[in-house]
Amino acid sequence: MFDYDAEFVDAVFDYCRERLSLDPVPLDFGALIEIAPEKMAGLIRPEGRSPEALLEFFRDTLAPSVVSIDSPGFLAFIPNAPTKNSLLFDMVVACSGLNGTSWLESSGVVVAENQALTYLADLAGMPSGSGGAFVSGGSIGNLSSLTVGRDVGRAKRPQLNPREVRFAISDDAHSSIGKALHVLDVQPLVVATDDHRFTRAALESALEADPHRDNVIGVVATAGTTNAGIVDDLEGLGSFARENDLWFHVDGAYGAAALFSNTHRHLFAGIRHADSYIVDPHKWLFAPLDCCALIYRDPTVARKVLAQQASYLDVLHEGTDEHYDWNPSDFGIHLSRRARGLPFWFSLVSNGTAAYESAVQCAIDLAQRTEVLINECDYLEMVRPASLSIVLFRRKGWNAERYNQWSRELLASQVAFVTPTKWEDETVGRIAFLHPNSTEEMVREIIDSLGD
Repeated sequence: MFDYDAEFVDAVFDYCRERLSLDPVPLDFGALIEIAPEKMAGLIRPEGRSPEALLEFFRDTLAPSVVSIDSPGFLAFIPNAPTKNSLLFDMVVACSGLNGTSWLESSGVVVAENQALTYLADLAGMPSGSGGAFVSGGSIGNLSSLTVGRDVGRAKRPQLNPREVRFAISDDAHSSIGKALHVLDVQPLVVATDDHRFTRAALESALEADPHRDNVIGVVATAGTTNAGIVDDLEGLGSFARENDLWFHVDGAYGAAALFSNTHRHLFAGIRHADSYIVDPHKWLFAPLDCCALIYRDPTVARKVLAQQASYLDVLHEGTDEHYDWNPSDFGIHLSRRARGLPFWFSLVSNGTAAYESAVQCAIDLAQRTEVLINECDYLEMVRPASLSIVLFRRKGWNAERYNQWSRELLASQVAFVTPTKWEDETVGRIAFLHPNSTEEMVREIIDSLGD
């Protein structure tokens, strides 16, 4: 199993060259193509199969049944548009046998990843010394951050029943926030938003009306909601948290990438107040899946809560070098980890920050041009103004079934992958821009398809 197979290596590299050279990357068909059970039958057997034949099977049978998330036509959910350099370096990481768990094993990984984390912390205005680790995604990033916030809050409020502490969150917070609190056995104080934006005024009103306000130990804000791209009142919420000694966490998994936008960076100035914040490079910062930057204001606090203890792990913390305090395993709900931050670091360094600023701005600009096109169309109307790179619109006269039918037809014709969403209990259209190669011509074709 461990012999070098030159022919198969060549076959893999040929496939990767072909895939990387596609311009544009085709959408393919996802679940529109059904894989018959008999095609999978008997593949796993004692004697194994030809790797070249299996690669061909993947290319011809499995891959077409996966919608290419890195296609410029992928405009549903939150897309992914890894740079060519990040994809290529992800191959390097995979082939290098890198373990990104500790400084002892992987100081070269940690130095590079920490450089990228420090840049993201500085961009958000967080203080010197901020840092953390790259984890698998926003859900684990939020869970890790809120675990630290919970334990810090309990320590500050020893008079409280530990199971009664709460975090204030908005009714538009990402589902992973509620799930994280459920896992942590912490109840939320759910605050009604002002037009879906969590504000300091709304938080203060909710606390004033709540007889158990003293058990609120933290505040969670969203820097760009996934459904609509709305940025909460980060400055107001953050300053309130600082004034009242509350843990302040900012979920910027999608939207905080707009820190790279010259026109929208100001919306995120309040992140400087955060005790923790996340942003996913595998979303709008053009890295491959799976990569979330988890950053703490004071990483030593996170280490005390999250570092795993075992006799065989003592060696990871016993070095004389101060860098032995920088084990990525100590800052998240994880232990063993791949060097998932290196492809982002390599892409950021090799392409430069100016290229990142331009690429992020492309999506924002296209969203704003799309709003203009929709407002010019008599059978469409905007549900709300475009925010960051997300556009919510209504096709007059359509119900949920018609939106879903249109979505399938659009994918079948390989024009784009666009899925509807719910907004205030109504099914509406939603376009999420991210790939800098998505074009206005593509948008016009989508709009034309809505008139059929």
